[in-house]
Amino acid sequence: MLLTDVKSYLAACGQASLDDLAKRFTMDPQAMKGILDTWIAKGRARRVSDRLPCGSCGKCESSKTDIYEWVGASSRAPTRPCGS
Repeated sequence: MLLTDVKSYLAACGQASLDDLAKRFTMDPQAMKGILDTWIAKGRARRVSDRLPCGSCGKCESSKTDIYEWVGASSRAPTRPCGS
């Protein structure tokens, strides 16, 4: 069920960082990345870190700067702030 739980959370939020998702589901960031890679391969999510306003100097942890966005059929405007 974890795949669908991540899908539901990301679809509700619109987008979230790898760190936020890993904390939310109490997982190692690398394990969460594997789940996100599954959704990316299916064309339902995408990594949008290249759009960060800070310019990505490379000094931050990648788990905090790796941002993922839901683009699947269930995508809708965020109804609540995620990762808080």
